[in-house]
Amino acid sequence: MKQLLPFLALSLFLTNCSPARRIISDLRTAPAYASQQTGVSLFDPETGKYLIQHNADRPFVPASNTKLFSFYAGLLTLPDSLPALRYVIRNDSLIFWGTGNPLLLHPDLPDTTALAFLRNRPETLFFSPANYAGPRFGAGWSWDDYSDDYSPELSPLPIYGNIVRFEKGHVSPRRFADSVTISQAIKGIRRNEFSNQFTAPAKPDADGQDVPFRWSAEVVAQLLTDTLHRSVGVVRLPMPANTRLLRGTPTDSLYKRMLVVSDNLFAEQVHFMTAAERASAQLDPAGERKRLMDLVLHYPAMSAKWADGSGLSRYNLFTPNILVDLLKKLADRVPQKRLFALLPVAGRSGTLRSINLPGPPYIFAKSGSMSGVYNLSGYMLTKKGKVLYFSVMNNNFTGPVSTARKQTGELLKQIHEQF
Repeated sequence: MKQLLPFLALSLFLTNCSPARRIISDLRTAPAYASQQTGVSLFDPETGKYLIQHNADRPFVPASNTKLFSFYAGLLTLPDSLPALRYVIRNDSLIFWGTGNPLLLHPDLPDTTALAFLRNRPETLFFSPANYAGPRFGAGWSWDDYSDDYSPELSPLPIYGNIVRFEKGHVSPRRFADSVTISQAIKGIRRNEFSNQFTAPAKPDADGQDVPFRWSAEVVAQLLTDTLHRSVGVVRLPMPANTRLLRGTPTDSLYKRMLVVSDNLFAEQVHFMTAAERASAQLDPAGERKRLMDLVLHYPAMSAKWADGSGLSRYNLFTPNILVDLLKKLADRVPQKRLFALLPVAGRSGTLRSINLPGPPYIFAKSGSMSGVYNLSGYMLTKKGKVLYFSVMNNNFTGPVSTARKQTGELLKQIHEQF
């Protein structure tokens, strides 16, 4: 009987205490959380109070939760339509510079504004890549991911999403079709690290495969020449201050794909476009992030490190409380209907489709995952009609991401039902 007393006392305590205390107790003691680092921040905007804070000021690797910061950067700087090109006319020549816009001939979300403009110009066309001198990859990216679809190169003028699409025996863009060698020794399509030479298996994946190509100004000029059926040359001229700006597709179309599909290139190129909006002579995405952190966000260095736009880098570090603070800023700037329409919906769309939450949708959030990392930050509708802001961050687990995803879904279901 004496051995049962502590257990009964604990059971009585948990029965009588608030849902928040029960959840915090589970986070501290449940075996599922014992072998990983978990942080949770839950905020009620109606009362202005945090309902749960568990390791909420501990920094975690955010993975694609980083895209919420890129979203905010775009909201602060980009107007309703994206910058497509900057250009000047000199005598009988039109010279253009990229703005970082990733939609030119994109296979899934193409914007034809720049093509229509260039096709109808009477001048001789020249592309200059001189407004970007930065690296092709973000800080902290894995060097051997160059052939994976989630790691296209950074560039001032992406084209075709900076990928080659292999699908049902077809290669797009067609210019790369003659650069493919067949091998019996591989399963997936691979690219040579430093050239646009591809190796494909004899029996390719029936679902197709996207492989990044090695970007260069010459490749862009060749692809534009093929599409426009007119010559496009390359010159390396600095961008002058008197360029004109051509605008393209609505901004929300890019945000929605960036958040729902978790498109890495779109998230990275937002920071190029914010520089282009300010007519910067050089597109400096890292400088844009630093400017935003220093002048707008003011997060403590021990709590926030922002290394890239997409979350591919493990150098990124944010706390759950900082993610919730960002969610506040987003909610203050974007009407709820628009905001929820841009985010993945748990059990319904995008990266949250596989989270099984029955009933009407009540989670609108951005996930972030990589090996040993699964995070989810966003907005929740509770059974009592509240809108709560949350960030659940899981790091350093050794099991599959699917287990952490399921565990996070169960936690959020519990919060939805009890608050």
